[in-house]
Amino acid sequence: MSITVFANVRVVDPARGLDEIGTVIVEGGTIRAAGADTLNQGTPEGAKIVDGRGKAVLPGLVDARVFVGEPGAEHRETIASAGRAAAAGGVTSIVMMPDTTPVIDDVALVEFVLRAARETCPVNVFPAAAVTKGLAGREISEFGLLRDAGAVALTEGRHTIASALVMRRALTYARDMDIVIAHSTQDPELASSGVMNEGLLASWLGLPGIPREAEAIPLARDLMLAALTGGRYHAAEISTAMSAAAVKRAKSDGAKVTAGVSINNLSLNENDVGEYRTFFRLSPPLRAEEERLAMVEALKDGVVDIIHSSHDPQDVDTKRLPFADAAAGAIGLETLLAAALRLYHSGEVPLLRLVEALSTAPARLFGLPGGSLKPGAPADLILVDLDAPWIVREADIRSLSKNTVFEGARMQGRVLQTMVAGRTVFSA
Repeated sequence: MSITVFANVRVVDPARGLDEIGTVIVEGGTIRAAGADTLNQGTPEGAKIVDGRGKAVLPGLVDARVFVGEPGAEHRETIASAGRAAAAGGVTSIVMMPDTTPVIDDVALVEFVLRAARETCPVNVFPAAAVTKGLAGREISEFGLLRDAGAVALTEGRHTIASALVMRRALTYARDMDIVIAHSTQDPELASSGVMNEGLLASWLGLPGIPREAEAIPLARDLMLAALTGGRYHAAEISTAMSAAAVKRAKSDGAKVTAGVSINNLSLNENDVGEYRTFFRLSPPLRAEEERLAMVEALKDGVVDIIHSSHDPQDVDTKRLPFADAAAGAIGLETLLAAALRLYHSGEVPLLRLVEALSTAPARLFGLPGGSLKPGAPADLILVDLDAPWIVREADIRSLSKNTVFEGARMQGRVLQTMVAGRTVFSA
């Protein structure tokens, strides 16, 4: 059995509240020890020693919102290519959205994803299944069968369920199955033909806007239904102070509610749209700077539980269009950690809290292995140089699609090695 020792590293493990200099010992596919108390234990015979002085070992990231083209749109992203991109970005587990062709709304599709992942993907892939059949928002799927087949959550992906009755039934049914419903909220009538945040900048650019209320109103409905049913509800991606306040209120009232935020809404604002740059057409849209700061504060305070990449590959045919006609979405697996570390380097969010939101909290929320460096946990971990500078270049992107919002961006913090179950799947 192979043994790897990461010596003299900064061990960051939110699951145990650890941020200290120590040693991490990986034996086979599990973590044998991690922390300062291992410094004087000596080195196991035959171990491979990695001198991590000046580096950090973190639990592998768990990205809870990843869109993949397979099946149906493999030219945009396959499960294998998403896995390679994830490994390079320090993401050891992804929760795959059901927005595929056909939709992941039955057992056969869940089994297809799991089988393809086992055969081709270097990281862990956990499929999320559709709440409603065909993502049509009318008839709910067979939750129990989907869960038993391996679905870890239920979601409508890019879609919002319009019917309050359907949502109530779904939350009730999911409560009895102990499954999380992760829902992205955008009122289609309020959003209408909007393509960016509603405000002065949208007016200057002559683009129709999406008001904050388009997100907040259906979210408020969902939060009340979560309280009514007792179901586990995850607000998949909030982007406004109004939404954060509603989630905070629901939590304080005892509802089983959690919330996520896209790294894009933590790192960027509406000004980045600039001269109609379509890579910055996103859903939810990039908001005003005060909304971004509100999201950072909500993350720091724990109102927002997790950060995800909202990795959504689009090809040139859907992006090389006028801004209003371009598809919404950007890739993000390879830049998730580096973009999040901006908040650490700026002093806005402590490293322990940041890693918790990127790894420990999503693993706990969806009941996944990983997210911890405690002895006996799966050896899903990353070796990171928190200070290494690098530039995001299209030529280096491993995703099949290249629609990153961080093209040419200067980053600080780079993944040097990624391990999944003790096996190195990426090395810089």
